[in-house]
Amino acid sequence: MWPNRRLLDLLHIELPIVQAPMAGASGSAMAVATSEAGGLGSLPCAMLDADKIRAELGVIRQHTTKPINVNFFCHTPAQPDARQVAAWRARLAAYYSELGLDASALPPTVVRAPFDEAMCEVVEEQKPELVSFHFGLPEPSLLRRVKASRCLVMSSATTVEEARWLEAHGCDAIIAQGYEAGGHRGMFLTDELSTQVGTLALVPQVVDAVTVPVIAAGGIADGRGIAAAFALGASGVQIGTAYLFTPESLISPLHRAALRAARDDQTALTNVFSGRPARGLMNRIMREVGPMSDVTPAFPTAGNALAPLKAKAEAAGVSDFSSLWSGQSASLGREMGARDLTRQLAEEALQQLAWLASSR
Repeated sequence: MWPNRRLLDLLHIELPIVQAPMAGASGSAMAVATSEAGGLGSLPCAMLDADKIRAELGVIRQHTTKPINVNFFCHTPAQPDARQVAAWRARLAAYYSELGLDASALPPTVVRAPFDEAMCEVVEEQKPELVSFHFGLPEPSLLRRVKASRCLVMSSATTVEEARWLEAHGCDAIIAQGYEAGGHRGMFLTDELSTQVGTLALVPQVVDAVTVPVIAAGGIADGRGIAAAFALGASGVQIGTAYLFTPESLISPLHRAALRAARDDQTALTNVFSGRPARGLMNRIMREVGPMSDVTPAFPTAGNALAPLKAKAEAAGVSDFSSLWSGQSASLGREMGARDLTRQLAEEALQQLAWLASSR
């Protein structure tokens, strides 16, 4: 039924739909629902410690025996720069004053940990079917241990050069992340945003450049987008924003409300929430400080100083300082469970593909 079965055969799944791992926005419930529907559920681990990862995987294994993707960040933690942190806090001082907060108080630490020894031990214990990475790949000794555990490996590429690098370093599949995608850009061989490529242009070039299956990501939210990805040579798709509308999503009511009202021209890439480019819905802090600011501390520490502002504003029902991650196709989102969404997306895509085949 599917014109390209390479991903299905590689992962032993029924539907070529990967639920994007969205740190802080998805967990075990969404992963289970997606995998049970026949797609590939994903557990984001960038904001979890080893014990929490074990606990979440325990819940998943209680509810499904289907393949699961466990996702990690693999950035190199930045060394603290006191002057940069001070400049960032000074830039935010007026907002602290406006909300009646003490700008001199030490904010809570926002944790986004890279893949390390402790996380690698969890992978070796749990042996998930697939381990995926964002921002490249972990250091070689850790990657060898992951592959020795018989886990398949994939990572995100935002350029053809990154895709070739990932294949050369052992990836079994590659996610071609177009410019339209929500959340953090997976870029790791470049920091030049102005030359990032859209999904429509990126996917076929990556398909031509590598021999492993390619998963299209970015701006895909319905069957039409999935069919288009297959027409471009992809073996599957990764979808994130559409899953944020499901009851399994962990986002706040404010984030849900913003997504429901979203239009195509309301997102932007910003570094103000973490220090690294990520696409989200425009709000006050993005408009007034960014979207891209040269004052933000290095990833992932920029969010520390924003955390008290976010908490105070959200308590008052305002998302002025919240990261409202979203891709450019949020307006195509639908309110339904993750299991039903996965199946409906697949049905729509097959209808589109059948129509394309019959019209030739």
